[in-house]
Amino acid sequence: MNLQRKNLRKFETDMDNYTFPARFLESLEHEPGFDRQNFVEAHQSEAALTSIRINPFKPATIKTDEQVPWCAQGFYLNTRPSFTFDPLFHAGAYYVQEASSMFIDHIMKTIRAEKDEPVKVLDLCAAPGGKSTLLNSALASSDLLVANEIIKTRVPILTDNLNRWGTSNVIVTNNDPKDFNSIHSFFDIVLVDAPCSGSGMFRKDPAAMNEWSEGNVNLCHQRQERILADIYPALKEDGYLIYSTCSYSHQENEDILDWLCTEFDLESVRIPIYKEWGIVETESPVKKAWGYRFYPGKVKGEGLFAGCLRKKTSSGGLSNYKNNGQQKLPAKEMELIKAYINNADDFYFFKVNDDWLAINREHKESLNILHRHLYIKKSGVRIGKLAGNDLIPDHELALSLAINKDAVLSTPLNKEQAIQYLRRDNIDITITGKGWSLMTYEGHALGWAKLLPNRINNYYPKEIRIMTQQ
Repeated sequence: MNLQRKNLRKFETDMDNYTFPARFLESLEHEPGFDRQNFVEAHQSEAALTSIRINPFKPATIKTDEQVPWCAQGFYLNTRPSFTFDPLFHAGAYYVQEASSMFIDHIMKTIRAEKDEPVKVLDLCAAPGGKSTLLNSALASSDLLVANEIIKTRVPILTDNLNRWGTSNVIVTNNDPKDFNSIHSFFDIVLVDAPCSGSGMFRKDPAAMNEWSEGNVNLCHQRQERILADIYPALKEDGYLIYSTCSYSHQENEDILDWLCTEFDLESVRIPIYKEWGIVETESPVKKAWGYRFYPGKVKGEGLFAGCLRKKTSSGGLSNYKNNGQQKLPAKEMELIKAYINNADDFYFFKVNDDWLAINREHKESLNILHRHLYIKKSGVRIGKLAGNDLIPDHELALSLAINKDAVLSTPLNKEQAIQYLRRDNIDITITGKGWSLMTYEGHALGWAKLLPNRINNYYPKEIRIMTQQ
């Protein structure tokens, strides 16, 4: 019996040393809910799961298997298909997202049960857009989502994913957290999915193990404190701060909750969960703030930590904002533009250089405030440019839920034709109309083409076309 135990310990040690960075497992021994053997086995013998989240605004027939327990639109897939060659993916009918991350949807629904008036929501560290599209799915058109990405090179993928999602109540910004200091008490809900040491992604991305160290964990902790301190004034009194990481380390998780409650007197919000979900509910050591840990082997997902806190004090208002008047727009042009938008009177129209844009009317003042203080990369939906009495439509308009489809031609494509279109190849199709046409697959728009008597000009954006071979 002693020999068997000795051999088992040797086997576990060999497995641990082969897989994980030095001292990683030892650093987790006292973390809440950590089961070393279960954790190692999950990483050694189980592949990372594939899961998608359906876009509730673009209903489509998509084959799924098991539902993600904490997200009504989330589903696991038994096999991983080639998403690149699925036109519905490019149309924004779903988003490929790790299942544990979808817990933010459950937190949002818990918050919204207590806060049913329109809200302004900030996703501070938003790229590539998984949590932004998730937040957006939980919001109504009267709510506003601001998706911010600090790193400039990551803004395009965030913008592309939000364009695919199709809603017009979204603003994308490219700012450092400290830039939000000038808009005190603006947001009702702030999500900080903080940069972290990444240990929760080891199974999904083994290369992340090369980046892990105890020193890096401590550096991440310091960065997280700075980010949270910078964004704190922008949250309203009685507003909610959702904090999450893909790390297992208490320095980046429970210790941060304690720091927030001590430094800013935030109040912990307990999120209801079911035992069968396998989520480990924790309390921070000092302030007893509620946190939620996800361990592979216990949940059907990767590593995640999340917590929710309520702000109890005010940071003051927007004392330094002045409205400098509204843009004067040519009425004739505006009437031409309005024809392309459903329920046009519900939108505020404006121009940036030669481009016409629209955002839900109730967000007009918010847009003006944010434009004064932040660097905006996307606002509402970009409609296009006018050339005489004709619109040169933008790709954003094609994917937008706001488009008036009665105002444009529509050309349905089968899957082979849709892939040709998404490659910007010549499309093997009989031309039945003339002019700008939405190219659609199973009723969902993919983008624009211009139909001419003897050819089709493909206007799918070059920078996002399919480059790989099937």
